Amino acid sequence: MTPPSAQLAAFAAHLRFDDLPESVVRKTEDLMVDWFGSAVAGHGSRPVESIARFAQAMGSAQGPSEVLVSGASNTPYLAAMANAAASHVAEQDDVHNGSVFHPAAVVFPAAVAAAQALGSSGRELLLASVVGYEVGIRVGEFLGRSHYKVFHTTGTAGTLAAAAAVGSLLKLDATQMQHALGSAGTQSAGLWEFLRTGADSKQLHTAHAAAAGLMAAYLAQDGFTGAAQILEGPQGMAAGMSSDADPAKLVDGLENGKVTRWATPETSFKWHASCRHTHPAADALLQVMQQHQLQPADLARVETLVHQGAIDVLGPVVKPVTVHQSKFSMGTVLGLAAQFGHAGLTEFDAHFLSDTTQALRDKVTMALDSEVDAAYPRRWIGKVIVHTTDGRVLHGRVDEPKGDPGNTLSRAEITAKALRLAAYSGGATPQAMQQAVDRLWNVAQWPTVGRLLETGA
Repeated sequence: MTPPSAQLAAFAAHLRFDDLPESVVRKTEDLMVDWFGSAVAGHGSRPVESIARFAQAMGSAQGPSEVLVSGASNTPYLAAMANAAASHVAEQDDVHNGSVFHPAAVVFPAAVAAAQALGSSGRELLLASVVGYEVGIRVGEFLGRSHYKVFHTTGTAGTLAAAAAVGSLLKLDATQMQHALGSAGTQSAGLWEFLRTGADSKQLHTAHAAAAGLMAAYLAQDGFTGAAQILEGPQGMAAGMSSDADPAKLVDGLENGKVTRWATPETSFKWHASCRHTHPAADALLQVMQQHQLQPADLARVETLVHQGAIDVLGPVVKPVTVHQSKFSMGTVLGLAAQFGHAGLTEFDAHFLSDTTQALRDKVTMALDSEVDAAYPRRWIGKVIVHTTDGRVLHGRVDEPKGDPGNTLSRAEITAKALRLAAYSGGATPQAMQQAVDRLWNVAQWPTVGRLLETGA
Protein backbone atom coordinates (compact mmCIF):
# COMPACT_ATOMS: atom_id res chain seq x y z
CA MET A 1 0.00 0.00 0.00
CA THR A 2 1.09 3.58 -0.61
CA PRO A 3 2.20 5.11 2.71
CA PRO A 4 -0.07 7.85 4.08
CA SER A 5 2.70 10.48 3.75
CA ALA A 6 2.96 9.73 0.04
CA GLN A 7 -0.82 9.83 -0.40
CA LEU A 8 -1.03 13.21 1.36
CA ALA A 9 1.82 14.58 -0.76
CA ALA A 10 0.17 13.36 -3.97
CA PHE A 11 -3.10 15.03 -3.00
CA ALA A 12 -1.29 18.31 -2.31
CA ALA A 13 0.60 18.16 -5.62
CA HIS A 14 -2.31 17.16 -7.82
CA LEU A 15 -5.07 19.44 -6.49
CA ARG A 16 -6.17 22.10 -8.97
CA PHE A 17 -8.32 25.20 -8.57
CA ASP A 18 -11.10 23.73 -10.68
CA ASP A 19 -11.31 20.83 -8.22
CA LEU A 20 -12.39 23.17 -5.43
CA PRO A 21 -16.10 23.43 -4.63
CA GLU A 22 -17.46 26.96 -4.70
CA SER A 23 -18.14 26.79 -0.96
CA VAL A 24 -14.48 26.00 -0.25
CA VAL A 25 -13.29 28.93 -2.38
CA ARG A 26 -15.67 31.32 -0.63
CA LYS A 27 -14.64 30.09 2.82
CA THR A 28 -10.97 30.50 1.91
CA GLU A 29 -11.65 34.10 0.93
CA ASP A 30 -13.32 34.60 4.31
CA LEU A 31 -10.31 33.09 6.07
CA MET A 32 -7.87 35.25 4.10
CA VAL A 33 -9.62 38.51 5.01
CA ASP A 34 -9.85 37.38 8.62
CA TRP A 35 -6.13 36.55 8.63
CA PHE A 36 -5.22 39.90 7.08
CA GLY A 37 -6.80 41.74 10.00
CA SER A 38 -4.80 39.71 12.50
CA ALA A 39 -1.56 40.23 10.59
CA VAL A 40 -2.00 44.01 10.50
CA ALA A 41 -2.89 43.91 14.20
CA GLY A 42 0.65 42.71 14.91
CA HIS A 43 1.98 46.20 14.16
CA GLY A 44 3.65 47.69 17.21
CA SER A 45 3.76 44.46 19.21
CA ARG A 46 7.16 44.24 20.91
CA PRO A 47 7.93 40.56 20.05
CA VAL A 48 6.63 41.01 16.51
CA GLU A 49 8.70 44.14 15.96
CA SER A 50 11.76 42.29 17.28
CA ILE A 51 11.31 39.48 14.75
CA ALA A 52 10.57 42.01 11.99
CA ARG A 53 13.78 43.91 12.80
CA PHE A 54 15.75 40.67 12.69
CA ALA A 55 14.20 39.79 9.33
CA GLN A 56 15.00 43.19 7.88
CA ALA A 57 18.59 43.06 9.15
CA MET A 58 19.11 39.63 7.61
CA GLY A 59 17.26 40.31 4.38
CA SER A 60 16.98 42.66 1.44
CA ALA A 61 14.99 45.85 1.19
CA GLN A 62 14.72 45.15 -2.56
CA GLY A 63 12.99 41.82 -2.02
CA PRO A 64 9.70 41.10 -3.80
CA SER A 65 7.61 40.26 -0.73
CA GLU A 66 5.75 42.57 1.61
CA VAL A 67 6.20 42.89 5.38
CA LEU A 68 2.78 43.96 6.56
CA VAL A 69 3.70 45.45 9.94
CA SER A 70 6.21 47.88 8.46
CA GLY A 71 5.38 48.30 4.79
CA ALA A 72 8.94 47.20 3.98
CA SER A 73 9.99 44.73 1.30
CA ASN A 74 12.07 41.63 1.90
CA THR A 75 12.83 38.16 0.61
CA PRO A 76 9.94 35.67 0.63
CA TYR A 77 11.58 33.68 3.43
CA LEU A 78 11.98 36.62 5.77
CA ALA A 79 8.69 38.29 4.86
CA ALA A 80 6.91 35.03 5.66
CA MET A 81 8.73 34.96 8.99
CA ALA A 82 7.74 38.50 9.97
CA ASN A 83 4.14 38.23 8.81
CA ALA A 84 3.62 34.90 10.56
CA ALA A 85 4.87 36.38 13.83
CA ALA A 86 2.42 39.26 13.40
CA SER A 87 -0.51 36.98 12.60
CA HIS A 88 -0.59 35.19 15.94
CA VAL A 89 -0.11 37.90 18.56
CA ALA A 90 -3.58 39.46 18.80
CA GLU A 91 -5.12 36.02 19.46
CA GLN A 92 -7.78 36.71 16.83
CA ASP A 93 -6.59 34.32 14.10
CA ASP A 94 -8.63 31.29 13.10
CA VAL A 95 -8.57 27.77 14.56
CA HIS A 96 -9.57 24.32 13.37
CA ASN A 97 -11.20 22.50 16.26
CA GLY A 98 -10.43 18.90 15.39
CA SER A 99 -6.70 19.48 14.90
CA VAL A 100 -6.36 22.25 17.52
CA PHE A 101 -4.39 24.11 14.86
CA HIS A 102 -4.33 27.77 13.78
CA PRO A 103 -3.86 27.46 9.99
CA ALA A 104 -4.04 31.11 8.94
CA ALA A 105 -1.03 32.21 10.98
CA VAL A 106 1.33 29.95 9.05
CA VAL A 107 -0.36 29.23 5.71
CA PHE A 108 -1.17 32.73 4.48
CA PRO A 109 2.16 34.40 5.43
CA ALA A 110 4.13 31.74 3.54
CA ALA A 111 1.75 31.56 0.58
CA VAL A 112 1.41 35.33 0.12
CA ALA A 113 5.16 35.91 0.36
CA ALA A 114 5.87 33.23 -2.23
CA ALA A 115 3.01 34.32 -4.49
CA GLN A 116 4.30 37.89 -4.54
CA ALA A 117 7.77 36.66 -5.48
CA LEU A 118 6.53 34.26 -8.15
CA GLY A 119 3.93 36.55 -9.71
CA SER A 120 1.22 33.98 -9.00
CA SER A 121 -2.44 34.70 -9.71
CA GLY A 122 -5.13 35.11 -7.09
CA ARG A 123 -6.58 31.74 -8.02
CA GLU A 124 -3.18 30.13 -7.53
CA LEU A 125 -2.90 31.78 -4.12
CA LEU A 126 -6.34 30.53 -3.10
CA LEU A 127 -5.51 27.01 -4.26
CA ALA A 128 -2.22 27.04 -2.37
CA SER A 129 -3.99 28.22 0.75
CA VAL A 130 -6.50 25.38 0.55
CA VAL A 131 -3.66 22.89 0.07
CA GLY A 132 -1.96 24.28 3.17
CA TYR A 133 -5.11 24.11 5.26
CA GLU A 134 -6.02 20.60 4.12
CA VAL A 135 -2.54 19.20 4.78
CA GLY A 136 -1.92 21.02 8.06
CA ILE A 137 -5.29 20.12 9.52
CA ARG A 138 -4.83 16.43 8.73
CA VAL A 139 -1.32 16.45 10.20
CA GLY A 140 -2.66 18.05 13.37
CA GLU A 141 -5.42 15.47 13.66
CA PHE A 142 -2.92 12.67 13.02
CA LEU A 143 -0.62 13.84 15.81
CA GLY A 144 -3.48 13.64 18.32
CA ARG A 145 -4.28 14.93 21.76
CA SER A 146 -1.09 13.66 23.37
CA HIS A 147 0.98 15.82 21.01
CA TYR A 148 -0.87 19.00 21.97
CA LYS A 149 -0.23 18.45 25.66
CA VAL A 150 3.44 19.39 25.16
CA PHE A 151 3.76 20.69 21.59
CA HIS A 152 2.15 23.77 20.05
CA THR A 153 0.52 22.16 17.03
CA THR A 154 0.55 25.40 15.05
CA GLY A 155 4.35 25.35 15.20
CA THR A 156 4.65 21.67 14.33
CA ALA A 157 1.88 20.79 11.89
CA GLY A 158 2.10 24.38 10.68
CA THR A 159 5.55 23.79 9.22
CA LEU A 160 4.16 21.11 6.91
CA ALA A 161 1.11 23.24 6.10
CA ALA A 162 3.36 26.10 4.96
CA ALA A 163 5.50 23.71 2.91
CA ALA A 164 2.45 22.27 1.16
CA ALA A 165 1.04 25.73 0.36
CA VAL A 166 4.29 27.00 -1.12
CA GLY A 167 4.84 23.67 -2.86
CA SER A 168 1.53 24.19 -4.63
CA LEU A 169 2.64 27.62 -5.85
CA LEU A 170 5.94 26.14 -7.04
CA LYS A 171 3.98 23.41 -8.82
CA LEU A 172 5.95 20.60 -7.20
CA ASP A 173 5.15 17.11 -8.41
CA ALA A 174 4.11 14.40 -5.95
CA THR A 175 7.66 13.21 -5.30
CA GLN A 176 8.97 16.73 -4.76
CA MET A 177 6.02 17.49 -2.46
CA GLN A 178 6.83 14.44 -0.38
CA HIS A 179 10.41 15.66 -0.06
CA ALA A 180 9.12 19.11 0.95
CA LEU A 181 6.97 17.58 3.69
CA GLY A 182 9.95 15.51 4.84
CA SER A 183 12.17 18.55 5.14
CA ALA A 184 9.39 20.52 6.86
CA GLY A 185 8.67 17.77 9.35
CA THR A 186 12.25 17.42 10.48
CA GLN A 187 12.24 21.16 11.33
CA SER A 188 8.86 21.31 13.08
CA ALA A 189 8.97 22.66 16.62
CA GLY A 190 7.11 24.55 19.33
CA LEU A 191 6.72 23.81 23.06
CA TRP A 192 4.09 25.11 25.49
CA GLU A 193 6.58 25.77 28.28
CA PHE A 194 6.69 29.45 27.30
CA LEU A 195 3.28 30.03 28.87
CA ARG A 196 4.55 29.52 32.41
CA THR A 197 6.60 32.70 32.26
CA GLY A 198 4.74 34.61 29.56
CA ALA A 199 7.68 34.37 27.15
CA ASP A 200 7.54 35.56 23.53
CA SER A 201 7.94 32.09 22.01
CA LYS A 202 4.46 31.86 20.49
CA GLN A 203 5.43 34.44 17.86
CA LEU A 204 8.63 32.53 17.18
CA HIS A 205 6.63 29.33 16.65
CA THR A 206 4.60 30.75 13.77
CA ALA A 207 7.53 32.71 12.36
CA HIS A 208 9.69 29.61 12.24
CA ALA A 209 6.93 27.37 10.89
CA ALA A 210 6.07 29.65 7.96
CA ALA A 211 9.69 30.34 7.02
CA ALA A 212 10.89 26.75 7.47
CA GLY A 213 7.97 25.41 5.46
CA LEU A 214 8.67 27.86 2.65
CA MET A 215 12.34 26.87 2.67
CA ALA A 216 11.43 23.18 2.56
CA ALA A 217 9.34 23.71 -0.57
CA TYR A 218 11.98 25.73 -2.39
CA LEU A 219 14.63 23.16 -1.49
CA ALA A 220 12.47 20.35 -2.85
CA GLN A 221 12.10 22.23 -6.12
CA ASP A 222 15.90 22.31 -6.31
CA GLY A 223 16.21 18.54 -5.83
CA PHE A 224 16.82 18.50 -2.08
CA THR A 225 15.41 15.30 -0.56
CA GLY A 226 13.51 14.82 2.68
CA ALA A 227 12.41 11.79 4.68
CA ALA A 228 9.79 9.82 2.73
CA GLN A 229 7.74 8.98 5.82
CA ILE A 230 8.47 11.89 8.13
CA LEU A 231 5.05 11.59 9.72
CA GLU A 232 4.43 7.89 10.37
CA GLY A 233 7.95 6.45 10.02
CA PRO A 234 9.60 4.59 12.94
CA GLN A 235 11.70 7.66 13.74
CA GLY A 236 9.33 10.27 12.41
CA MET A 237 7.18 12.94 14.00
CA ALA A 238 4.66 10.59 15.58
CA ALA A 239 7.37 8.44 17.10
CA GLY A 240 8.93 11.41 18.83
CA MET A 241 5.96 13.67 19.45
CA SER A 242 2.83 11.58 20.04
CA SER A 243 1.51 8.52 21.82
CA ASP A 244 -1.88 8.39 20.10
CA ALA A 245 -1.09 9.18 16.45
CA ASP A 246 -3.48 7.73 13.90
CA PRO A 247 -2.06 7.46 10.34
CA ALA A 248 -5.56 7.01 8.90
CA LYS A 249 -6.27 10.65 9.73
CA LEU A 250 -3.61 11.80 7.27
CA VAL A 251 -5.75 10.64 4.38
CA ASP A 252 -9.21 11.08 5.89
CA GLY A 253 -11.52 11.94 3.01
CA LEU A 254 -8.80 11.53 0.38
CA GLU A 255 -9.45 7.92 -0.58
CA ASN A 256 -8.99 6.75 -4.18
CA GLY A 257 -7.90 10.14 -5.40
CA LYS A 258 -11.24 11.77 -4.58
CA VAL A 259 -11.90 14.35 -1.88
CA THR A 260 -14.91 13.35 0.19
CA ARG A 261 -14.12 15.66 3.10
CA TRP A 262 -12.93 19.25 2.82
CA ALA A 263 -11.37 20.30 6.12
CA THR A 264 -10.93 23.99 5.27
CA PRO A 265 -14.61 24.94 5.78
CA GLU A 266 -14.50 23.33 9.23
CA THR A 267 -12.25 26.17 10.44
CA SER A 268 -13.61 28.51 13.10
CA PHE A 269 -13.19 32.26 13.49
CA LYS A 270 -12.27 33.84 16.81
CA TRP A 271 -14.60 36.33 18.45
CA HIS A 272 -12.88 36.94 21.79
CA ALA A 273 -9.23 38.09 21.66
CA SER A 274 -7.97 35.16 23.71
CA CYS A 275 -6.95 31.53 23.56
CA ARG A 276 -9.73 29.57 21.90
CA HIS A 277 -9.93 27.21 24.88
CA THR A 278 -11.51 30.06 26.84
CA HIS A 279 -14.22 30.89 24.30
CA PRO A 280 -16.79 28.14 25.00
CA ALA A 281 -16.88 28.93 28.71
CA ALA A 282 -16.96 32.69 28.07
CA ASP A 283 -19.94 32.31 25.75
CA ALA A 284 -21.69 30.03 28.25
CA LEU A 285 -21.17 32.56 31.05
CA LEU A 286 -22.50 35.38 28.89
CA GLN A 287 -25.54 33.24 28.10
CA VAL A 288 -26.30 32.83 31.82
CA MET A 289 -25.72 36.50 32.58
CA GLN A 290 -27.98 37.63 29.76
CA GLN A 291 -30.76 35.15 30.52
CA HIS A 292 -30.81 36.02 34.22
CA GLN A 293 -29.84 39.70 33.88
CA LEU A 294 -26.80 39.30 36.11
CA GLN A 295 -24.16 41.92 36.79
CA PRO A 296 -20.52 41.13 37.60
CA ALA A 297 -21.20 41.87 41.27
CA ASP A 298 -23.79 39.07 41.29
CA LEU A 299 -21.14 36.42 40.61
CA ALA A 300 -19.93 34.58 43.70
CA ARG A 301 -18.26 31.69 41.94
CA VAL A 302 -18.05 30.35 38.36
CA GLU A 303 -17.15 26.73 37.66
CA THR A 304 -16.11 26.06 34.07
CA LEU A 305 -16.49 22.46 32.90
CA VAL A 306 -13.80 21.85 30.34
CA HIS A 307 -11.81 19.34 28.30
CA GLN A 308 -8.34 18.19 29.29
CA GLY A 309 -6.68 20.27 26.57
CA ALA A 310 -7.95 23.45 28.24
CA ILE A 311 -6.51 22.35 31.58
CA ASP A 312 -3.17 21.48 29.97
CA VAL A 313 -2.79 24.85 28.25
CA LEU A 314 -4.58 27.22 30.62
CA GLY A 315 -3.81 25.50 33.91
CA PRO A 316 -0.25 26.84 34.29
CA VAL A 317 -1.44 30.46 33.98
CA VAL A 318 -2.64 31.24 37.51
CA LYS A 319 -1.76 34.93 37.92
CA PRO A 320 -0.85 36.44 34.55
CA VAL A 321 1.59 39.33 34.50
CA THR A 322 1.44 40.33 30.82
CA VAL A 323 -1.44 41.07 28.47
CA HIS A 324 -0.55 38.13 26.25
CA GLN A 325 -0.26 35.73 29.16
CA SER A 326 -3.65 36.92 30.45
CA LYS A 327 -5.25 35.69 27.23
CA PHE A 328 -4.46 32.18 28.47
CA SER A 329 -6.08 32.75 31.86
CA MET A 330 -9.62 31.37 32.03
CA GLY A 331 -10.44 33.61 34.99
CA THR A 332 -9.19 36.78 33.31
CA VAL A 333 -11.08 36.09 30.10
CA LEU A 334 -14.32 35.37 31.92
CA GLY A 335 -13.79 38.37 34.17
CA LEU A 336 -13.48 40.66 31.16
CA ALA A 337 -16.42 39.04 29.38
CA ALA A 338 -18.57 39.47 32.48
CA GLN A 339 -17.75 43.17 32.68
CA PHE A 340 -17.86 44.15 29.02
CA GLY A 341 -19.88 41.48 27.20
CA HIS A 342 -16.80 40.26 25.37
CA ALA A 343 -13.05 39.93 25.91
CA GLY A 344 -11.65 42.24 23.26
CA LEU A 345 -8.24 43.74 22.55
CA THR A 346 -8.86 47.07 24.23
CA GLU A 347 -10.47 45.37 27.23
CA PHE A 348 -7.37 43.25 27.76
CA ASP A 349 -5.02 46.21 27.42
CA ALA A 350 -6.90 48.45 29.80
CA HIS A 351 -8.36 46.05 32.34
CA PHE A 352 -6.55 42.72 32.52
CA LEU A 353 -4.98 43.67 35.87
CA SER A 354 -7.73 45.89 37.25
CA ASP A 355 -8.97 45.17 40.76
CA THR A 356 -12.37 44.15 39.41
CA THR A 357 -10.91 41.78 36.82
CA GLN A 358 -8.58 40.18 39.33
CA ALA A 359 -11.40 39.72 41.83
CA LEU A 360 -13.54 38.04 39.17
CA ARG A 361 -10.55 35.99 37.94
CA ASP A 362 -10.12 34.46 41.37
CA LYS A 363 -13.76 33.35 41.43
CA VAL A 364 -13.29 31.14 38.34
CA THR A 365 -12.24 27.50 38.48
CA MET A 366 -11.79 24.78 35.85
CA ALA A 367 -12.92 21.18 36.23
CA LEU A 368 -12.66 18.27 33.81
CA ASP A 369 -16.05 17.27 32.42
CA SER A 370 -16.47 13.84 30.86
CA GLU A 371 -18.98 14.95 28.22
CA VAL A 372 -16.96 17.98 27.16
CA ASP A 373 -13.74 15.97 27.12
CA ALA A 374 -15.26 13.13 25.07
CA ALA A 375 -16.50 15.60 22.44
CA TYR A 376 -13.14 17.38 22.20
CA PRO A 377 -11.43 18.17 19.88
CA ARG A 378 -14.09 17.70 17.22
CA ARG A 379 -16.55 19.79 19.23
CA TRP A 380 -15.71 22.45 21.81
CA ILE A 381 -18.67 22.54 24.20
CA GLY A 382 -18.95 25.32 26.77
CA LYS A 383 -20.49 24.53 30.17
CA VAL A 384 -20.51 26.68 33.30
CA ILE A 385 -22.09 26.52 36.74
CA VAL A 386 -22.67 30.01 38.11
CA HIS A 387 -23.12 30.53 41.84
CA THR A 388 -24.66 33.92 42.58
CA THR A 389 -24.25 36.06 45.66
CA ASP A 390 -27.92 35.53 46.52
CA GLY A 391 -27.51 31.76 46.61
CA ARG A 392 -28.75 30.69 43.17
CA VAL A 393 -26.98 27.98 41.14
CA LEU A 394 -27.37 28.57 37.39
CA HIS A 395 -26.21 26.41 34.50
CA GLY A 396 -25.06 27.58 31.07
CA ARG A 397 -24.24 25.58 27.97
CA VAL A 398 -23.05 26.50 24.46
CA ASP A 399 -22.60 23.75 21.88
CA GLU A 400 -21.11 25.98 19.19
CA PRO A 401 -19.21 29.06 20.35
CA LYS A 402 -19.53 32.15 18.18
CA GLY A 403 -17.25 31.74 15.18
CA ASP A 404 -17.70 27.98 14.78
CA PRO A 405 -18.98 26.80 11.37
CA GLY A 406 -22.51 26.41 12.71
CA ASN A 407 -22.38 29.84 14.37
CA THR A 408 -20.03 31.57 11.97
CA LEU A 409 -19.25 35.20 11.21
CA SER A 410 -20.86 36.94 8.26
CA ARG A 411 -18.71 38.73 5.69
CA ALA A 412 -19.84 42.02 7.21
CA GLU A 413 -18.64 40.85 10.63
CA ILE A 414 -15.33 39.64 9.19
CA THR A 415 -14.79 42.99 7.48
CA ALA A 416 -15.69 44.92 10.63
CA LYS A 417 -13.33 42.73 12.67
CA ALA A 418 -10.44 43.34 10.24
CA LEU A 419 -11.00 47.11 10.31
CA ARG A 420 -11.21 47.04 14.10
CA LEU A 421 -7.92 45.13 14.35
CA ALA A 422 -6.13 47.62 12.11
CA ALA A 423 -7.50 50.56 14.07
CA TYR A 424 -6.39 48.94 17.32
CA SER A 425 -2.77 48.54 16.21
CA GLY A 426 -2.51 51.61 14.00
CA GLY A 427 -1.09 49.28 11.37
CA ALA A 428 -3.05 50.98 8.58
CA THR A 429 -5.22 54.01 8.13
CA PRO A 430 -8.96 53.29 7.99
CA GLN A 431 -9.02 54.20 4.30
CA ALA A 432 -6.03 52.02 3.41
CA MET A 433 -7.41 49.08 5.36
CA GLN A 434 -10.85 49.39 3.80
CA GLN A 435 -9.34 49.50 0.33
CA ALA A 436 -7.17 46.47 1.06
CA VAL A 437 -10.10 44.45 2.42
CA ASP A 438 -12.25 45.40 -0.57
CA ARG A 439 -9.52 44.11 -2.88
CA LEU A 440 -9.08 40.91 -0.89
CA TRP A 441 -12.73 40.00 -1.29
CA ASN A 442 -11.97 39.79 -5.02
CA VAL A 443 -8.71 37.86 -4.78
CA ALA A 444 -9.91 35.20 -7.22
CA GLN A 445 -9.91 37.80 -9.99
CA TRP A 446 -6.34 39.01 -9.43
CA PRO A 447 -4.05 38.33 -12.43
CA THR A 448 -1.05 38.58 -10.11
CA VAL A 449 -0.64 38.89 -6.34
CA GLY A 450 0.83 42.29 -5.58
CA ARG A 451 1.14 44.19 -2.32
CA LEU A 452 -1.85 43.72 -0.05
CA LEU A 453 -1.55 46.99 1.84
CA GLU A 454 -0.69 49.97 -0.31
CA THR A 455 -0.32 52.43 2.54
CA GLY A 456 1.21 51.48 5.89
CA ALA A 457 0.95 53.12 9.27
